[in-house]
Amino acid sequence: QAQLVESGGGLVQAGGSLRLSCAASGRTFSILGMAWFRQAPGKEREFVAAINWSGGSSTTYGDSGKGRFTISRDNAKNTVYLQMNSLKPEDTAVYYCAGRAVITGRYEYWGQGTQVTVSS
Repeated sequence: QAQLVESGGGLVQAGGSLRLSCAASGRTFSILGMAWFRQAPGKEREFVAAINWSGGSSTTYGDSGKGRFTISRDNAKNTVYLQMNSLKPEDTAVYYCAGRAVITGRYEYWGQGTQVTVSS
């Protein structure tokens, strides 16, 4: 099992920036890739961005993050980041870090979530 812990959420004004961090521990060798999802009240969970865990930094973005969010990783620190710029009130949500398992290819590992609130 790998464990994921997010940090970096908070309250920010519209147009501002935040950087979320997700630290992985435990059996990190079981992780194939990492991603960020978010869930706003009353809405379904939404894919934000993903990055592979080793090798070249191949990234994928959901519509919500394209052009404003950047996912990156630091393997020396077993940490994935989500840099969020030009934040909008509609970005308000709980942001979750997820790890895709090597064995299943599914997102099996989840963090506890970090709240991001963007005020207008």
